[in-house]
Amino acid sequence: MCAVKFRTAMQKVCIAVFYGTVTWMSHLEHLNDKQREAAQHKDGPILIIAGAGTGKTNTLTHRILNLIKEGIAPQSILAITFTNKAAKEMLERVDALLLKHGFSAGFRDGDARPFIGTFHSLGVYILRNNAHTIGLNKHFAILDKSDSMALIKEAIKTQGLDPKQFPAERIASVISKQKGNLVTVAEYRRLASNSHFGGIVDSVWTRYEALLAREQALDFDDLLLKTVVLLHDHTDIRASYQKRWHYIHIDEYQDTNAVQYELARLLAGDSMNICAVGDGDQNIYSWRGANVQNILNFEKDYAGAQTILLEENYRSTQTILAAANDVIKKNTIRKEKNLFTRNTEGEKITLLQSYDENGEARTIGNQIKELLSSGTKAQDIAVLYRANFQSRALEEAFLTMDIPYQVLGVRFFERKEVKDILSFIRAALNPEGLSDIKRIIDVPPRGIGKSTLMKMFAKDEESLAPAAKKRVEQFWQLLASIRDYALNEKTSKLIKFVSEKTGIEALLKTGIDEDSERLENIHELVTLAMKYDFLPPDEAVEKLLSDAALASDQDSLIKSESAVKLMTVHAAKGLEFPFVFITGLEQDLFPHRRMNSEGVSKEDAEEERRLFYVAITRAKKKLFLSYASVRTIFGKRQVNLPSEFLSDISDVYLEVEEGDTNGEPIIRLDW
Repeated sequence: MCAVKFRTAMQKVCIAVFYGTVTWMSHLEHLNDKQREAAQHKDGPILIIAGAGTGKTNTLTHRILNLIKEGIAPQSILAITFTNKAAKEMLERVDALLLKHGFSAGFRDGDARPFIGTFHSLGVYILRNNAHTIGLNKHFAILDKSDSMALIKEAIKTQGLDPKQFPAERIASVISKQKGNLVTVAEYRRLASNSHFGGIVDSVWTRYEALLAREQALDFDDLLLKTVVLLHDHTDIRASYQKRWHYIHIDEYQDTNAVQYELARLLAGDSMNICAVGDGDQNIYSWRGANVQNILNFEKDYAGAQTILLEENYRSTQTILAAANDVIKKNTIRKEKNLFTRNTEGEKITLLQSYDENGEARTIGNQIKELLSSGTKAQDIAVLYRANFQSRALEEAFLTMDIPYQVLGVRFFERKEVKDILSFIRAALNPEGLSDIKRIIDVPPRGIGKSTLMKMFAKDEESLAPAAKKRVEQFWQLLASIRDYALNEKTSKLIKFVSEKTGIEALLKTGIDEDSERLENIHELVTLAMKYDFLPPDEAVEKLLSDAALASDQDSLIKSESAVKLMTVHAAKGLEFPFVFITGLEQDLFPHRRMNSEGVSKEDAEEERRLFYVAITRAKKKLFLSYASVRTIFGKRQVNLPSEFLSDISDVYLEVEEGDTNGEPIIRLDW
């Protein structure tokens, strides 16, 4: 009898354990085998080679969920990607998964949640928490490109250099590239000691760093370089973050440059619990320092790393995917993989042949009009090009044909009125930020001229005339009131306070139509700021300012806006659309002429094909390829051969349509 009872009890335990396991694993049941294997991996380094459209974000978020279900504290998990859009999507998915699987809000809010963000937001987080260590206050300013350029121009001027002989753009490019390569100004001085131009850059860079320090500011590149230097030089700080983040995830690993690679390595430490996700075939940013060798050498850098290939594509039709495979297999510097899909075969790829760029634009416009009339939504259509100048003809045609469109790249946070409001807040929190004060000292006009401003900067306000002195005192009082409000009230209310208190709103209300639009942008800033209202005021305002400084081109895209999207292929990385047009497929434009330049490396040459591969794999349902026989570039009209990439695609996947030729002969693709 006892034996029977024992067996019955054991059966109940076994059944409970069995069903408990089924329930435990149910959160991964909809993943495919390779995705599930990646999600279940726990300790040690792992490389996930995720082809385009293979569900890498889904895999990564379920891996985070699985770690938490296995008892890992959410705050021990770090996930880093490149764009705000990707980070936002990942964060939302993780939150939704945690909510779905019964985890309380404590797992999804504040310091108890996983840290999910971009490399730069991670840098801001670490630097603000350790600002005193690098001689900054926690309210240090983050300069955008225009503000940074203004300081470099000032540095060139103070060094007595001719700005025409030594353009600020050229020197800024060198400084940015060196910072991305993990080179400080002191190291650059040693490396460039025998170069005349290197000496010029060194003198400007040194002065530029002094100006940044004067303003208690960092530029975009400093957010990573200063973080790496901080972690490298301070073992206690490095150890604290290694102790905090036991499980590190780096998305788009193929796009990491030297400083990003080193940041990931320092945080991973000896435990090497690092999960790198990416696809070498989508490395298209070498021009800004991305090193494809980082992903190709991952298994060497992290001994014992497990590698998993995600090859099942969920995005595109079989036809689009087959064309993409045709193109990319010509490259040799890559990890071999072959994407496949269970999706339908889909329509053939349409190749449009036109006479010139204007005919090409009209041809594409006509195709889009047909799509729109058949019920396609404008926001489901994207037109991609290799170079920004190509948008002009397209925009002219779309305006004439009454096609709604949006050009990617008009950033909300770069609009003057938005920058003015944020500059008032930054200046209030960081009075040493002279660039911000210079920007808003006479916005709206308050009678403070250049001579008064110079005395303010020299801290010589006592020598001012009584009227000027009073105006300056009122300005400082204004900033003090903004600072007090910022540290005690909700961020959305702060934006309203600044716009009213400074007089900006009153000025715009009495202005012209353009001013009304600017006022609407300030109202939109209030709406945007509401998402920070749940945070403590001091934390909320810093988050708003940081997010504004780190905003990217893709953040200007509005999903709900009914408009065709126009953008470069580089800007389209990470996006997808049901209908995609790839334009300007001509030799020396796409691929770019640099591909065939003397001395170009094989790695750089192959990047052009990777760029075309990325363009193709943005399309979900239907792909259009387009070229023109004649194109005007830099004022010179030239005849072009069709892109060699078109010959890489089997003709069984293509259907050719003659576009707008204006009665002129065109160069046809010859297979």
